[in-house]
Amino acid sequence: MSSLPVAAVLPELLAALRHAPHVLLNAPTGAGKSTWLPLQILKEGDISGKIILLEPRRLAARNVAQRLAELLGEKPGETVGYRMRAETCVGATTRLEVVTEGILTRMLQNDPELNGVGLVILDEFHERSLQADLALALLLDVQQGLREDLKLLIMSATLDNERLRQILPDAPVISSEGRAFPVERRYQTLPAHQRFDEAVAIATAELLRHESGSLLLFLPGVGEIQRVQEKLAARVGSDVVLCPLYGALSLNEQRKAILPPPVGQRKVVLATNIAETSLTIEGIRLVVDTAQERVANYDPRTGLTKLLTQRTSQASMTQRAGRAGRLEAGICLHLTSAEQADRAAAQSTPEILQSDLSGLLMELLQWGCPDPAQLCWLDRPPVVNLTAARQLLTQLGALDGDRLTPAGQKMAALGNDPRLAAMLIAAIGDDEIATAAKLAAILEEPPRGASSDLVSAFSRNQPNWQQRAQRLCQRLNSRGGTLDSDKITELLAQAFPDRIARRRGLDGRYQLANGMGAMLDSDDALTRHEWLIAPLLLQGSQSPDARILQAVAVDIDALTRRCPQLLQQSDTVEWDDAQGTLKAFRRSQIGRLTVSVKPLAKPSEDELHQAMLNGIRDKGLNVLSWTPEAEQYRLRLHCAAQWLPEYDWPAVDDETLLASLETWLLPEMRGVHSLKALKSLDVKTALQNLLDWSLRQRLDRELPGHYTVPTGSRIAIRYHQDNPPALAVRMQEMFGESATPSIAEERVPLVLELLSPAHRPLQITRDLSAFWTGSYREVQKEMKGRYPKHVWPDDPANTAPTRRTKKYS
Repeated sequence: MSSLPVAAVLPELLAALRHAPHVLLNAPTGAGKSTWLPLQILKEGDISGKIILLEPRRLAARNVAQRLAELLGEKPGETVGYRMRAETCVGATTRLEVVTEGILTRMLQNDPELNGVGLVILDEFHERSLQADLALALLLDVQQGLREDLKLLIMSATLDNERLRQILPDAPVISSEGRAFPVERRYQTLPAHQRFDEAVAIATAELLRHESGSLLLFLPGVGEIQRVQEKLAARVGSDVVLCPLYGALSLNEQRKAILPPPVGQRKVVLATNIAETSLTIEGIRLVVDTAQERVANYDPRTGLTKLLTQRTSQASMTQRAGRAGRLEAGICLHLTSAEQADRAAAQSTPEILQSDLSGLLMELLQWGCPDPAQLCWLDRPPVVNLTAARQLLTQLGALDGDRLTPAGQKMAALGNDPRLAAMLIAAIGDDEIATAAKLAAILEEPPRGASSDLVSAFSRNQPNWQQRAQRLCQRLNSRGGTLDSDKITELLAQAFPDRIARRRGLDGRYQLANGMGAMLDSDDALTRHEWLIAPLLLQGSQSPDARILQAVAVDIDALTRRCPQLLQQSDTVEWDDAQGTLKAFRRSQIGRLTVSVKPLAKPSEDELHQAMLNGIRDKGLNVLSWTPEAEQYRLRLHCAAQWLPEYDWPAVDDETLLASLETWLLPEMRGVHSLKALKSLDVKTALQNLLDWSLRQRLDRELPGHYTVPTGSRIAIRYHQDNPPALAVRMQEMFGESATPSIAEERVPLVLELLSPAHRPLQITRDLSAFWTGSYREVQKEMKGRYPKHVWPDDPANTAPTRRTKKYS
């Protein structure tokens, strides 16, 4: 084993660990960094305490622990042990623990000082999983505040050193060249006229026909694995064993794919990107890389995750090709052109940038960190995703402002997905807890390709679900009880109230309580039910409706009786224009879904008024009778805020007025019991309720409704939202006025629309003095001939104003 490539850098690595709190190790796949190096550090590294080795995947964690134990001539659970979600294998003498990511987070939350731990190794860090980024942020926080002596080793085949050096500027970087046999990389585009699965199977079979050795085939997802396996089975001989490999398989089934094939046979492993790193798959000499991967992309607007099939990064293609050169010279066939491969992104997008962050936010709040910016991140969690996470945690009752509620603290302590944690802590009594635990186990590892009816899955006794449910019961201090399928909908409603759904057609389409659309296949048996609750949804890339993966039929009346908190009640009004009456209804809703509508029999005046206000909010302010005086009063308030901003004028936009109806409209509604009476309400008087006495006086003084011209006539000022205020007045009534009148503490001159005796516009001006001495002469000539009985003086600025003809002047 000392001939492993990483052995060459062992002395340098051990020296770095003695003197530096953080060390970065670059070592390609197959160098021995996971399956040999940790034992050497344990033996020679002078580490005071246990070593924790973090592996991103359960299969890798178990295999690495198994391999390390074998090298010591032991079984897992002795010197080397492992912990993962469904299984723990450690003992009193364990000094090296291989753990999965969520387990490390729980260890940190339960014991922030990591007492008894001397070194944490983050393996395969280039995968940049959400949990790995969180673990790094928490570990750096521990080092800075609690454990200066804690060591951190970050290992990867393709470390992004530039990014890491930004937050770890003093960390030594050690590189192992590795020992890979040469790999011939070929490129071949798939024919456009063939189906993807057919073309991949043909290319793979062709390579097998001409080359020896076992083959690793990378496919984007489980569906493709199953379809290509079916096509390939018809094209290979009996000496080829086909083995699928993906995360949802049981660990035993996954191990079949990585063990050597039977004597005299070779195998084809059809894998997702789970096989890129961490796993040594025996006998692989050939790799076929479809250059595609399926990634989860969270949409904070809908709260749903969309699975996208995309081209892999260059780093990922390099990793995949490297699998062919572990044991001997190999061949990697990339099913894309060399030009497309060169245009691929250098690195994959970190999970933290495109994930649901509700679980991460709960971990941070439990950690005592309400602001993620307080921690060191390679990539900061996106603000929009954090906002969506806060909204969900608040809806689940876990968050109050920036603090976890008592319920939120219980949820965080469980370490589950927040929705499932909300369901688990809501369960009361052993029977409910057992039921909730099994539901959580199923939703964590849902059945594939089976019925969409969750009750069907619930009735099955699948070993992995039973083991997980037992562990959850233990964590909730319950011995477990009798499963009660009658409690399923009630428990799911605690976690997924926004995913209660109501049928909106006969073609499998539903509307969710959050307003989104969802759908089942039209022939699905569940479509006969009007109400469902759909805890598992997947946002499709083609349809705006989410796909319902797992759901349960709901008796909505029984559910709302048992969970009345799901209902929101609102009183609304329907307008009967023909009869001139108002009809008041009480509407019960779950989110945006209406459960029932009942008429309000003889509502009190207060109830009727509240219903009217709700009706106005629903239909808009145009329901009210906006007289010209009311419109102008509203415009005066709007203009006052622009021209005299130093005073505290109320906002009068539609949104603000609708939100504040109780303040300004309700006081004027005494005795208003019908639509006719509401239409007669004086809106201008109501708007005055927005101002105190001093502001009313200031408005009337500085932005008056009327202006008194030199003749004494009170003429209305016409206010406009976008144009200056205007005064339409006969020209003779402005004689004797030498300057343009102005308002708003003389900041805003009026636009004068000077009219003829017949009230037709003669001149529009904002400078009366300039008009009198300028273009008035032309107007005077024309008007003398047209209106000879009226006064047209040569010096209007110094002539007495008049409302009369010459005869009466």
